Amino acid sequence: MSHSDGGVPGATATGTILIIDPKKLWPVMAARGALAILFGIFALIWPGITVLALALLFGVWALLDGISLLINAFRHGRAHADWRDWVPSLLAGLLGIAAAVVTVLMPVITVVVLTIVAAVLLIGVGVAEIVLAVRLRKLIRGEALMALAGLAGVIAGVLLLLWPVSGALVLTIMLGAYALVSGILLLALAWRLHSLARSEDVASPARPESSSTMRQRPRTS
Repeated sequence: MSHSDGGVPGATATGTILIIDPKKLWPVMAARGALAILFGIFALIWPGITVLALALLFGVWALLDGISLLINAFRHGRAHADWRDWVPSLLAGLLGIAAAVVTVLMPVITVVVLTIVAAVLLIGVGVAEIVLAVRLRKLIRGEALMALAGLAGVIAGVLLLLWPVSGALVLTIMLGAYALVSGILLLALAWRLHSLARSEDVASPARPESSSTMRQRPRTS
């Protein structure tokens, strides 16, 4: 990946190395986007869904999304990335798994409880996505897609907390609409990362032990 200032890819002005590999990140974003779109479609085409069925559907989505976030966090953690590159994803992943456990194992979950759980999860994941977007800003163009997905989650979560007794129908529509918007944005980001990973201008991620001797790939004419 080329930079207008000729600097080393992944290096900030303070010399901090960002270990964010588009080749490893794009499949995670693609999986999260696809899962969100599937949930959104099911929710919107099934407006008369019962609270229990909605809880189960939401729980499965939260679990799979949480696992995807944990995979992303562990990959960056093992690469000794800065904690800001993986801790937000770790916390959001654990929050997703916790939300799945609550919604699936609670046999008589109410609309209010499900709304609060969903709102907390959307806000938590949204904040994590915004933090990661800020980190990606130092490495690639197109990070605004993730920031928008995170912002959509925060807004949807706040709206759910403001009207926790809006009913199952309203909750289903709001969750479905958010999931579709978020999923589309994440898929667009995944495609952007995939294109960067395939580009000959993308340099291999820097490793801490070799950051002082990082070399860029030769540019082709």
